[in-house]
Amino acid sequence: MNVDGIVDSDTWHELGVHFQSPEREAPEGPGLSVEQLRTLMPNCSEMRATELLPHLNKAMTEADITTPQRQAAFLAQLAFVSGQLNLLEEPDSGEQYEGREDLGNVQPGDGPRYKGRGPLLLTGRANYRAAGKALGIDLENNPELAANPEVGFRVACWYWTSRDLNAVADQGDFQEITRRYIGRDSVLPRHMVFYQRALTMLAH
Repeated sequence: MNVDGIVDSDTWHELGVHFQSPEREAPEGPGLSVEQLRTLMPNCSEMRATELLPHLNKAMTEADITTPQRQAAFLAQLAFVSGQLNLLEEPDSGEQYEGREDLGNVQPGDGPRYKGRGPLLLTGRANYRAAGKALGIDLENNPELAANPEVGFRVACWYWTSRDLNAVADQGDFQEITRRYIGRDSVLPRHMVFYQRALTMLAH
């Protein structure tokens, strides 16, 4: 997909990663409920939705993805790309990205090392470097961090805001969002279902 390890708590802190316990309530603001998330993504179990929701809500708030139009477009992309939040790391080895200079994979082993991770499936050394620089996390040297929910949702929101997709969402141009977000020139029917479902859900 062409989209532009295990350490102790002290090391996480040094890397700029500060975890929020899943049991804690989501940040105040127009956050989603577990029921809403599962309405949009019914294949996401209640347990998984409860685990991921605080990180999703926090990241959306930080990225100003706070209106129904913005949230609907963002959530539809995540639902489509991540298999309704059931896939935070690409199951393939990543060998298909080996030697892809357009992704910044210029060193041996870069394909598997920088395969898709996070709800957006961030791919390629260049994207890991850019996301990490923006977020203050060394993703280039610690690419596995992108598969962590808190980091992964922040990365997805970075990708969103770096391409000014809030403004496009405000215009209701879901096809343009899809083109910029996952590189497709057309919106698949299944993709549009997520968007329309989210719009309907968030309107109430």
